[in-house]
Amino acid sequence: MLAPLLSHLAVTRLGPGRPRTRPEALIGDKAYSSRAIRARLRARGIKTVIPQPADQIAHRKRRGAAGGRPPEFDARTYKRRNVIERSFNDHKQWRGIATRYDKLAAVYRGGIVLRAITLWLRQ
Repeated sequence: MLAPLLSHLAVTRLGPGRPRTRPEALIGDKAYSSRAIRARLRARGIKTVIPQPADQIAHRKRRGAAGGRPPEFDARTYKRRNVIERSFNDHKQWRGIATRYDKLAAVYRGGIVLRAITLWLRQ
């Protein structure tokens, strides 16, 4: 799902100019640690902040010099991932969003937008 997500990414600027389509960095958990994902992000010039799972580290070390060097990982940036996780948890307080009862994607997205509005109004 990373390719469609990146193709739809557009963050409007505060001033004039085109929307940004390339984030500074992509922060993900260990499930997103794969060569394909890292290569796609590298091709687009996006910094990858994804830790390597233990099995990938062991495989690389087992191969020795042929395993290559470990991918760059910024632990300081990775600590900011909890903001996103907390946001998901806030949205999932609505049972309809958490369990995905809706059959149509448009209705589900409407629920997400409505929940975002209610969270925004509470602040």
